[in-house]
Amino acid sequence: MPTDDPEQRFEDMLENVCRIQSYTSGMNQAEFLKDQKTIDAVERCLERIAEAARKLGNKYDNRYPELNLRELGSFGNVLRHGYDNIQPELIWGFADTLLTPIEEMARQEIDNLKA
Repeated sequence: MPTDDPEQRFEDMLENVCRIQSYTSGMNQAEFLKDQKTIDAVERCLERIAEAARKLGNKYDNRYPELNLRELGSFGNVLRHGYDNIQPELIWGFADTLLTPIEEMARQEIDNLKA
């Protein structure tokens, strides 16, 4: 069931993108892979981003096909239920490539909702 408050979901995404950026600021992949606390923190933030995407439903899928929001929402299930198969390299790759586009989408949609 889609959320009744998409602005809150986008705010949730932004908050967790900012957290990940602060946790990984100045790190490269090798440093990240050696820091279990940061891996855990980033993984948890990605769970929240994925849950926010899931709660948005499919309303934004066509606007942002490059983000594959449906798959992003499903990624949360992998993080929660397939935790024993999560590879930190994939967490780094996801955070490294998708945070900026997610942040841009969330900011744009918040602006649209406030207009």
